Amino acid sequence: MSMKLLRGALLLLALVGHSGCGYSLAGRGSFLPAYIQRIGVPQFDNTTAVFDLARIVTERVRSEFIGRGKYTIVPEATGVDAVLTGTINSVSLNPVAFNQQNQATRYALVLTASVEFKDLRANKVLWQNNSMQYREEFTLDPTRVQETSAFLGQDVNARDRMANEFARALVSAILEAF
Repeated sequence: MSMKLLRGALLLLALVGHSGCGYSLAGRGSFLPAYIQRIGVPQFDNTTAVFDLARIVTERVRSEFIGRGKYTIVPEATGVDAVLTGTINSVSLNPVAFNQQNQATRYALVLTASVEFKDLRANKVLWQNNSMQYREEFTLDPTRVQETSAFLGQDVNARDRMANEFARALVSAILEAF
């Protein structure tokens, strides 16, 4: 009897060992309908004074979708299963820390956009956020900062980092149904 119990316990341990831990890589799933294979991502609109921001953000969003490896991404809104449209509504640079002379030394860069992801086959909005934000803080020399568009024109790294992180957050929110 104890030999059967021992075999049963070993079999149970082997099965549990092969079942896996249940963890998977985040950001690789999708809650979209299976028929959505071709997604249109036309260039976002830009209502800000920051030159070329819509093009850069749109390119990063397309690249992020492509990086997921599951979808064909095109710049058109026609002939697709779903379409992602967006408008960059504002970009602001606000002081958040000051030195002893009351000069701003740390700034928060905030991008706000309205975004909609629509299933064209079902004619249904699958995901929407009218005030999606990306926020990052920077430590800057007080003499370098003028206005937001001038700052983003001078600091290409900040602009690119903002576009990349915004795109990553947006695509994850759509695909992971957050």
